[in-house]
Amino acid sequence: MELLTRIETILTDQLGPLGPLFAVGAVGIILIAAALPSMLKKRVEPFDRIKQQRTAAQAPASQALRRSTGTEKLDRFANLLEPKTAEELSASRLKMLRAGYRSKGAVRAFHASQFALGVGFLVVGVIYAMISSAQQPLSMQQMVSFTLLPGAIGYYLPIYWVKRRAQERHDQIVAGFPDALDMMLVCVEAGQSLDQSILRVAREMAGGYPALSEEFEMVAHEVKAGKERVSVLKDMAERVGIPDVSSFVTTLIQSATFGTSIAEALRVYSSEMRDKRVMRAEEKANTLPTKLTLGTMMLTVPPLMLILIGPSVYGIATQLGGQ
Repeated sequence: MELLTRIETILTDQLGPLGPLFAVGAVGIILIAAALPSMLKKRVEPFDRIKQQRTAAQAPASQALRRSTGTEKLDRFANLLEPKTAEELSASRLKMLRAGYRSKGAVRAFHASQFALGVGFLVVGVIYAMISSAQQPLSMQQMVSFTLLPGAIGYYLPIYWVKRRAQERHDQIVAGFPDALDMMLVCVEAGQSLDQSILRVAREMAGGYPALSEEFEMVAHEVKAGKERVSVLKDMAERVGIPDVSSFVTTLIQSATFGTSIAEALRVYSSEMRDKRVMRAEEKANTLPTKLTLGTMMLTVPPLMLILIGPSVYGIATQLGGQ
């Protein structure tokens, strides 16, 4: 702390009241300018260059427009906006998929929004610190708080948004999964195949549970495109990340492997899912009294004490004042 105070005194004497702020901004600009060239430099493989040239020569302009995802401008910053290892990249893509962002450049857009919001909020904090320091002197700790805290908020804002979206989709899928199984059981018993049942469930659930409808629709389209049903179902379980869906996928795979009736498996599993939903509702109902205890104590005990003890306290105070 003594060293920081001494540095702050020197900067204030040399550059005025805004000297520490100018020094922090200059150091940040120097670090960014030094790091950007090495981070933005992307080595292009020879085979990738040949493939790009061949694709550009053969593909018509209309196909290029159809392949456009809106994030091509971020391709040049791939080394900066994507994780360095394949494991981290796969984990980031899985998080974006669970949040409902399925585009190819979702990871790049996510990191670009982190960088843009972090820098933007940091600039806003610097401007606010300059205005505040012009009105009254600020300490070093206040300047750092005014500049770095908004930048941290802007950086973590996309993370909070993605986690919130993923939790909303998770709750939506858990809530609508028993109904989807009942509807799938009705379709299978009516004579439809499993693929037709999944597609019909996806269409019917679009209004009430759009997240679950998207997952079933993706399964139906992937199976229609020629992908194996087992791998498609496993991919769905991995994308969703819900134990009930994973158990459902395991049940379907085992039913297809051993040749048992899919309708019977769906009937048993849908009954278990309904029982689980009732148990979750009972669990939430049982936790309500505990959650309401603190609010009840805060809202009822003070008025009750005031009503019971207030007149006595007022009488005692009056007698003491009269004496």
